[in-house]
Amino acid sequence: MPVHYARFLVGRHRTITANRQLGWTLAFVAGALNAGGFLAVQTYTSHVTGRLSSLADELALGHLNLVVDAIAGVAAFVLGAMACAILVNFARRRHLSSTYALPLMLEAALILVFGLMGARLSQVEGVLLLPATVVLLCFVMGLQNAVVTKLSGAVIRTTHMTGVVTDLGIELGKLVYWNRTQRDTPPVRANRQRFVVLGGLLASFTAGAIAGAFGFQKLGYVSSVPLALMLAALAAVPLADDWRRRPWRQRG
Repeated sequence: MPVHYARFLVGRHRTITANRQLGWTLAFVAGALNAGGFLAVQTYTSHVTGRLSSLADELALGHLNLVVDAIAGVAAFVLGAMACAILVNFARRRHLSSTYALPLMLEAALILVFGLMGARLSQVEGVLLLPATVVLLCFVMGLQNAVVTKLSGAVIRTTHMTGVVTDLGIELGKLVYWNRTQRDTPPVRANRQRFVVLGGLLASFTAGAIAGAFGFQKLGYVSSVPLALMLAALAAVPLADDWRRRPWRQRG
């Protein structure tokens, strides 16, 4: 991967094009982890909506141990988002080039742990019946969702497609809407650039899900290792830039 492209994609200074392409990349990663992770841990981990619904259902059924498990999954997602905020704010205060590379490198390391030690971690129960692999994946998804949210100003989401599909439907509605000529009402026009972004996110997530599902079916946990290496390669360039400059030493 060319160094200048990694610096463009993950660097501190953001552009619409960089946000779009990084969003597509991370949507692929999220789709692969969500679908492949389901085959590994029998639950989806990229969003908290289902976990909150599960919490309510299990509470009504009196399955208090599963209620705690649902809470633990949501808490792990929240902690992932918190970790991202801490890393990003730390880097911003020190004017580091690796503002967004730091959380992505952490994500890469955790995915690598999942890929190399997932089978062993699945036997470790964290909170009651919840395997450590589920907690790990929920944390990773919270971390990634927060990264993209912060760098894009909450414009792009990559770990869940409900909002993406809704916005895509709105833009399609605008696209096919028949505009009558009216003096006081401006015509309804679809945002074609937004349509491209949303369509790319949906396509990337779907492609990642297919790749993740087939990869886990054929190779098991190790199929997630290429995802970790890809993210690590992207994040390594801004981190190397900071290491060469060492701005934290100059700033005390």
